[in-house]
Amino acid sequence: MLDQGLINKYRNKEIPAQKLFIDGNWVNGSGADFDIISPIDGKPFTSIARATVGDMNKAIKSARDAFEKGSWSNMPPAQRKKILHNLSDLIERDAIELTVLGVRDNGTEINMAINAEAGSAAGTFRYYAESIDKVYGEIAPTANSVLGLIHKEPVGVVGTIVPWNFPLMIGAWKIAPALAAGNSIVLKPAETASLSLLKLAELAAEAGVPEGVLNVVTGQGSLVGKAMGLSMDVDVLAFTGSGPTGRQLLEYSAQSNMKRCYLELGGKSPNIIFSDAPDLNLAAKVSAMAIFRNSGQVCVAASRLIIEENIHDDFIKDVIKHANQLQVGNPLDLSSDVGAINSETQLKSNLKYVNIAKEEGADIITGGNQILQNTGGYYMEPTVVTNVSSNNTLFNEEVFGPVLAVSKFKTEDEAIELANGTEFGLSAGIWTSNLSKAHKMVSKVKAGVVNVNTYGGADMTVPLSGVKQSGNGADKSMHALDKYINLKTAWIQL
Repeated sequence: MLDQGLINKYRNKEIPAQKLFIDGNWVNGSGADFDIISPIDGKPFTSIARATVGDMNKAIKSARDAFEKGSWSNMPPAQRKKILHNLSDLIERDAIELTVLGVRDNGTEINMAINAEAGSAAGTFRYYAESIDKVYGEIAPTANSVLGLIHKEPVGVVGTIVPWNFPLMIGAWKIAPALAAGNSIVLKPAETASLSLLKLAELAAEAGVPEGVLNVVTGQGSLVGKAMGLSMDVDVLAFTGSGPTGRQLLEYSAQSNMKRCYLELGGKSPNIIFSDAPDLNLAAKVSAMAIFRNSGQVCVAASRLIIEENIHDDFIKDVIKHANQLQVGNPLDLSSDVGAINSETQLKSNLKYVNIAKEEGADIITGGNQILQNTGGYYMEPTVVTNVSSNNTLFNEEVFGPVLAVSKFKTEDEAIELANGTEFGLSAGIWTSNLSKAHKMVSKVKAGVVNVNTYGGADMTVPLSGVKQSGNGADKSMHALDKYINLKTAWIQL
């Protein structure tokens, strides 16, 4: 159980200027450092190195050299397994420090962050550590005169770019399976959430990950992220972030070595409430939390609430009741249910979407404003917007903030049409007691994850993957290993 005193031990700890982690060493960036502004109070509390293209190329060369040398790629699987378990242990040992560091950086409420960040990362590394000695090659069903062997080999150098909302969790989703498969990695964190991943590099070295196998390069995505995308020596690129950036990375791949790109992009996820839901009050509470936790800064957030018309008004009252009970405040206080918006830029974007919704005829029935300006930080009320039609901006574009767009439907077919009416297909929710209806909706709704009578919480045993313009490839589960493995056939005439 979290203890406020232990949190306070780290909340004002002085953080030295951060360096790049390349080839097992902490080195200065070639550019001027960035100040890191905490969304909690709007004040700088440390800085990170600003890498240049040259720095990124050094990191990629370090990863390539380590891979070719075989210090990790040729290490016996049992030894790699032990090292990843060591890393899990170290993450658990330093979980509070890691979590507080991340919260100061990105503003996620610590009640959520302790499990979603450090807790999830430790579990992810442990899960893929256990996979190392359980993934086998194959023998093909050939004629007796031939032996067909299918080998599974690491791809080489994996470049990863992760966002600011859950950097440690999403970073682990990519780093852990890539390491388990025997690859070397270059990681580029978001400018506004690099600190926990730099700490992870320190722990990885302590755990025994060899030099050059994990490199962390901070800086501007438009500069060093582009350099990673254009590199001829990166074999796979794994990215979580926005659609426009994902498109750029695909272009960089085409312009360079046609590296495989796996993209987990945005979402505008529908949460469909039928009148026969088993517990409408629970559905309302979960619906509120599914958009307002972490101030809506969640790729799978249920940002579109689609309600059967005959229960619409009463259900919205319940959602508002639960929303208004949420305490927005300092994310390092255990009393806060919702923390800060990641940056001033993101806050302004959120408020812009609220104004657009008003201009397009939707109704702001609760929230919609910046709050706690006296703190200097970036906070926003949970916001519910009704009468959102399928041609409204708020229906179609990802806000990535605490803004819920509400629509209504009369028939199942109309619900399906609304659910599928955007370019996205990441997650969805269905609330019904009718098993037949539930199966039909799971089949018809175009999303990588469909929750039934719940929202969120799927563990490492199942994949997270998008369809349509929400991306490709899978994070989590054994399927994630497929991204970081090459298949090689040996066809042997006996």
